[in-house]
Amino acid sequence: MDDTSLPQDPPNAPETDRLAPGAPAPPPAAPNLNAILSIPVTVQVVLGSTSLPVANLMRLARGAVISLDQRVGDPVDIVVNGKVVARGEIVVVDESSQRFGVSLLEIVAGASLEQAA
Repeated sequence: MDDTSLPQDPPNAPETDRLAPGAPAPPPAAPNLNAILSIPVTVQVVLGSTSLPVANLMRLARGAVISLDQRVGDPVDIVVNGKVVARGEIVVVDESSQRFGVSLLEIVAGASLEQAA
């Protein structure tokens, strides 16, 4: 079957006219996406956690070591505004200034934006 036998939409036809019958209409485009993209969010990298009694917490002093539930090399959680959105691994960004970063390994399922009902 060649392309000439297929019906052609006019080049300036609205996108909604090209949808299959019964298909849901796409959401309207955001009028000012830049306003949303400039909103600051808090990003945290969670190395691990632990649970200890308050009495042990009160005895902590400089140099104390708190054992975490993560092992060296385990992925760390990347949390945005309190929700885990990805996992990654710690990497050295700049050895001379001893700066670290996170290399993303995976995006957590269900971390996509939820639409307001």
